[in-house]
Amino acid sequence: MADAVELEVAGRTVRLSSPDKVFFPERGFTKLDLARYYIAVGPGILRALRDRPTTLERYPEGVAGENFFQKRAPKNMPDWIPTAHITFPSGRSADEMCPTEVAAVVWAAQFGTLTFHPWPVRRDDVDRPDELRLDLDPQPGTDYADAVRAAHELRSVLHDYGDLRGWPKTSGGRGLHVFVPIAPHWTFTQVRRAAIAAARELERRMPDQVTTAWWKEERGKKIFIDYNQTARDRTIASAYSVRPRPHAPVSAPLTWDEVGSALPRDFDLATMPVRYAERGDVHADMDDHAYSLEALLELAARDEHDHGLGDLPYPPEYPKMPGEPKRVQPSRAKKG
Repeated sequence: MADAVELEVAGRTVRLSSPDKVFFPERGFTKLDLARYYIAVGPGILRALRDRPTTLERYPEGVAGENFFQKRAPKNMPDWIPTAHITFPSGRSADEMCPTEVAAVVWAAQFGTLTFHPWPVRRDDVDRPDELRLDLDPQPGTDYADAVRAAHELRSVLHDYGDLRGWPKTSGGRGLHVFVPIAPHWTFTQVRRAAIAAARELERRMPDQVTTAWWKEERGKKIFIDYNQTARDRTIASAYSVRPRPHAPVSAPLTWDEVGSALPRDFDLATMPVRYAERGDVHADMDDHAYSLEALLELAARDEHDHGLGDLPYPPEYPKMPGEPKRVQPSRAKKG
């Protein structure tokens, strides 16, 4: 291994030990390549992470080694990286790092952080999200092309309910994410309810292609709209995050014109810096907007009043929530 190197990152010096350690054997990308990548797309990923409590997905020995999610701020974190105190559904709490400089991202990369998972809140108000996040997740028998078709129809749903604008990005795998910047006026529960309303409307428009079914045995060959990604302590990989797959893909921000023409494999640790140098951050204007959820929440109220469509199940680690239906797998419920 080469000796440690020091990287200058916007006025900060970040020490990188074992820079030649291979993190992606299939491509030969090293820890230094990872750090340089995050410097190259620095303003873009900082836009996605700035002031957000962030969980680190770490692979200290590279993508082929063991990994873990670090929610609590590391004890050796520099004092120039701020934190926010957040509360989990269990009632426990922790201080999470909140990047405010590109150097914080590079510092985390030094410890094998490939993917950054920011909360949809800012550290000055950790209980009211400022993003509505919609996750289009292809199920077995479907692929990225199916997610693309669902995303374009979702764009119409968002427009029809509140004239909302979504910013799409690849997940780094087969799916797509659509983020909507919102005013931080609503609780996690309300934002999740708005996500469910949007998902149900999309399901009505594309009943053979889209599902909101929480239980896998009920989804079929459809795109699942994972509404629980808006629940407290559930996070989605940030834009520009490197994903832990052998070819080092990244979660790539897209324009709507690119949704369908661009493919997830077009964007990786080597190609994204080139794109970024040419085009910059195509989601740079997200923070200039803050939409209202009133129309989606009104839709949710109508769904419940007119069709009896109330809440949907939470993830298994959550405490039982008010108004939540039975959290039991349908096949087991029938046996019972």
